[in-house]
Amino acid sequence: MGAAVTRAIRNFNLENRAEREISRMKPSPAPRHPSTKNLLREQMSSHPEIKGEIARKDDKLLSLLKDVYVESKDPVSFVQVKDAGTPQKPKEFRLPKDHHSDMINVKNIPKGKISIVEALTLLNNHKLYPDTWTAEKIAEEYHLEQQDVNSLLKYFITFEVKILPREGKKAIQSK
Repeated sequence: MGAAVTRAIRNFNLENRAEREISRMKPSPAPRHPSTKNLLREQMSSHPEIKGEIARKDDKLLSLLKDVYVESKDPVSFVQVKDAGTPQKPKEFRLPKDHHSDMINVKNIPKGKISIVEALTLLNNHKLYPDTWTAEKIAEEYHLEQQDVNSLLKYFITFEVKILPREGKKAIQSK
């Protein structure tokens, strides 16, 4: 209900207000300070040739202005220069190593990268069988850098849930 009232007030006498706005003289000069008005009036009365100079067009300046030509170019970025000099090699891809690739829409993985599922798998394999899944074997199997694998094994661990019995109570044996 409020929108209808607002719309009615906003559209009241709209054509007359628009016509009045269009017919008004535009642009109006900015108001001048009274002291400036007096100074300008004094200068115009003492030097009437100034008014003619203000209105006169200087042909020499206009011809110089027509001769000005500005040409602008974007600066060449470092990345573009680097790419232009060396052609990019096509990336080498490998197929995912796990059997869960149906769940994820990953068809191929760039060499030197692994998927999240593969990362969790190799971390779990290393945790369960550290003698079999060494950093060297993981790097070779997944086409990774040796130092990346060492950092991965050092700083990332998989989740492990341990249920500790409370002191003073017997732990419930699982069947």
